[in-house]
Amino acid sequence: MGRGVAIRAATLTAALAFIIPARAQQQAPIILPTIAVSPTTVPTPVVELASSVTVLTAEDIARAQRRTLADLLTTVPGLNVVQTGTPGSQTSIFIRGTNSNHVKVLIDGMDVSDPSNPTGGFDFGHLLTQDIERVEVLRGPQSGLYGADAIGGVISITTKKGSGPAKATGYVEGGSFGTFNQAASVSGAQGRFDYAFNVTHFRYTDMPVTPAYMVPPGGRAIGNAYDNWSTSTRLGAQVNETLRFNFIGRYTDAKLLYSNDDPNAFPGATFAEQSTYRDRDFHGRLEAVATLLDGRFVNVFGANYTDYRRSNKDPDPNPLNRFLGSRDKYDWRGNLVLAPGQTLVAGLERENDRAHSDQVSASTGNAAGYLELQSEVAKRFFFVANIRHDIHDAFGGHTTWRIAPAVLVPGTETKLKASYGTGFRAPSLFQLYGVGPFGFTGNPGLQPETSKGYDVGFEQPLGPRARFGLTYFRNDIENLIELNATFTSLVNIGKAATYGVEAFVALDLDDALSARLDYTHTTAKDADTGEDLLRRPRDKYSLSAVWRATDRLTVTPSLLYLGRWRDIDRSTFVFREAGDVAIVNLAADYALDDRVTVFVRADNLFNKVYENPLGWMQPGFAIYGGVKMATR
Repeated sequence: MGRGVAIRAATLTAALAFIIPARAQQQAPIILPTIAVSPTTVPTPVVELASSVTVLTAEDIARAQRRTLADLLTTVPGLNVVQTGTPGSQTSIFIRGTNSNHVKVLIDGMDVSDPSNPTGGFDFGHLLTQDIERVEVLRGPQSGLYGADAIGGVISITTKKGSGPAKATGYVEGGSFGTFNQAASVSGAQGRFDYAFNVTHFRYTDMPVTPAYMVPPGGRAIGNAYDNWSTSTRLGAQVNETLRFNFIGRYTDAKLLYSNDDPNAFPGATFAEQSTYRDRDFHGRLEAVATLLDGRFVNVFGANYTDYRRSNKDPDPNPLNRFLGSRDKYDWRGNLVLAPGQTLVAGLERENDRAHSDQVSASTGNAAGYLELQSEVAKRFFFVANIRHDIHDAFGGHTTWRIAPAVLVPGTETKLKASYGTGFRAPSLFQLYGVGPFGFTGNPGLQPETSKGYDVGFEQPLGPRARFGLTYFRNDIENLIELNATFTSLVNIGKAATYGVEAFVALDLDDALSARLDYTHTTAKDADTGEDLLRRPRDKYSLSAVWRATDRLTVTPSLLYLGRWRDIDRSTFVFREAGDVAIVNLAADYALDDRVTVFVRADNLFNKVYENPLGWMQPGFAIYGGVKMATR
C-alpha cells in the first residue's frame, strides 16, 4: 500500500471520527446486531466476523428505490459496477480489482452463472430487486467454502419468504425515458405451509446510450429499449419438528433493443439499425432440511437446476446467434454444534454444466467436499478455518483453504481482524472446447486460474452510535487465461496483483438521521507488464444517509464518486484514461397511511454527462415516481 493512500485513508477515518457530535454517543436505543450468513453458512453477528462483508436488507432496497441489483450495488465498498449503458445491457462487477468472472453469485444457494457465457461469468443486467430480502457482498478469496469462481468474493442473495397472515403488496412507477414499472406479490403462512409469489415488470422505451462519435455517417443515435418480466416463487412446508421442505423457482424473460458495434466500421461505429438481445433464464431449487440432535445438527439436502436460453440478432443479413446453457447440481451441507461456541460445517457437491451454441457444444462437471470450523472463545476471540477439495472432470483435483481470526479488545471493544485464503476459477466450457473465427480453438489442457489473498484491519466503535474502520487487502493471481501469441487458442500465462484499502465511518446521529461514508482505493496491475487493469477505478467514495424527517416522510440522499481508471476507447480501440465522476441521487417516500405510500426518486441530480465504460453514455438526470400499496 502506497504511503499516500495510507495517509489519505487514515486521515479520512480519523477526521470523521473526531467530528462526530457528542449526541451521537448518548442515549442510544438498543439496536439488534447485523447478521451475516455467507461468510460461514452459519448466521453470525457481523461484529464477530473477520470477513469483510456488506449486508443490504429489504428496508435498504426499499428506501433507495433501486429496481435492479446492479444499481443497488454501486455504492458497496471494494466493488465496481460496469454496465454498457443502460439497465438490461451487459453488466459486470469487479470486487477488489479482480476480474468480473472471479465473483461467485448465489441466489438462495443456487449458483446462477451461465455455462454458455464465454467467460463463464454472471450477467447482472437482468436481475431485479423486488423479491430480494437481503444481499450479502463477501469480499476476498472464498474458494475454501464456495469453490470455483470465488477469487474476488461472493455475492449471496436471499429472496423473501412468506410469514404471518396473507398479504398482498405492489407498486406502480413511471418516469423518465418512457419508464413504466409494476410489481405485485402475495405472501403469507398457513399452519405448516408458507408461500411467496412475486411478479415484476421493468420497462423503459428510449434511454440514450450511444455517443455522437459512435453514430455511423448519416445515421442517428437511437436510445435503448428494454422490457423485463421476472417471476419468482418460494414455498415451504414444515412437515414436523425435524423435517422441512423448500422450493425456490425464478424465471426471467427480458428483451433489449440496442445499438451494437458494426465489425466492418473503423473507427468504430454502431449499426444503423438496432440489434435485439433476448434472455430467458430459469433457476430452481428443491431442498429438504432435517434438524437432528435437539437442533444441534442441521442438514440441508438440495437439488438445483439452471437453464439459460439467450439469443442475439444484429441487423440483416447477420444471422441469429443462440446460446443455451444448463446446470444441474446436488448438494448436502451439515452444520453441527459440537459445543457452545464451536460449530463444524461439512458439505458435499456434484454439478454438471452444459453449453450449446455456434461456438461450443460441450459439457463438464465437478465434485467437491469441504470442512469448516467456526470457534468462539469468551465472546472475545473468533476464528474460522475451512478447506475444500474440488475434482473437475477436465483438469482434476484442486484444494483451497481459508483462515479468518478476529479479536474484540476488552475495554475499547476494538475489533482486530485478518484473513488469508486461496481461490481458483475453472476454465469455462468455451475456453476449453470452443471454436471461433480465424481458426481459433479452445484448449482442453487449460488449468484453473489461482490466487492467494489476505486482508488485515480494524473496526472501532465510538459509543453505541458510531463506528469506523480500515482494512488493507491484497490478491496475487496466477495462471490467468489469455490468448496465445498467434491468437489461435488460450494459455495459462497471465499474472495480476490487486491491493488497496477500504475505510468507512458509520454514524447514527440520532433516531432520525444516520449516515455512512465509504472510501476504497484499488491498485490493480498486470504483473507482467505493470499496466493498470481495465475498468478498475483507483479511488471510490460513497456517501449515503437516511433522514426520517417525520413519522411518515423518509429522505435518502446518496453520493457516488469514481476516480480515474484505465479503459479502451470503443471507437479507436486505444487505451486512455477515463473517470473522475461524481453522481448525486435522491429518494423520498411518504406514507399516506399504513397501506399506501407515495414515492419519488431523482437520479443523477446534477445531470452529469459521462461514459462508463468508454463508448457507452450513462443516463443523465432522470426523475421517477409512483405509489406502493399493501393490504395490511
